[in-house]
Amino acid sequence: MSKCFLDTNILVYTADHDNKKKQKQARHFLKTITQTSEISISTQVLQEFYITATKKLGLEPLVAKKLTHVWEIFEVVNVTPAIIKDAVDCSILQKISFWDALIIISAEYAKCEVLFSEDLNHGQIINGVRIENPFLR
Repeated sequence: MSKCFLDTNILVYTADHDNKKKQKQARHFLKTITQTSEISISTQVLQEFYITATKKLGLEPLVAKKLTHVWEIFEVVNVTPAIIKDAVDCSILQKISFWDALIIISAEYAKCEVLFSEDLNHGQIINGVRIENPFLR
């Protein structure tokens, strides 16, 4: 079984009632990928999900909180000082945002082969992690 990492946007789309197309795609993707892969996320993903769900999607805080608990069915990588330091280096070397680098490094620490994200370059490999946009499938 392969191991993959999910970026925040995948989880956010599952709760986005204003974008039914992406919501349907994200839910179908999650259903499919959980049957074939071991899934990891990070504490950063949980935090970003909560903020985006409440601020952008307008979900009630307690509803968003319950959804963050749902995502704990996946392996959750705790962002540590070592991960932060490596993310700073990755950000500098790859010329990407610190937050994107933090996602990539968390995926690397979790030993994931693939990072599913809409926000990074599809097909690019950074630190041994291949980035794929699941919405291009």
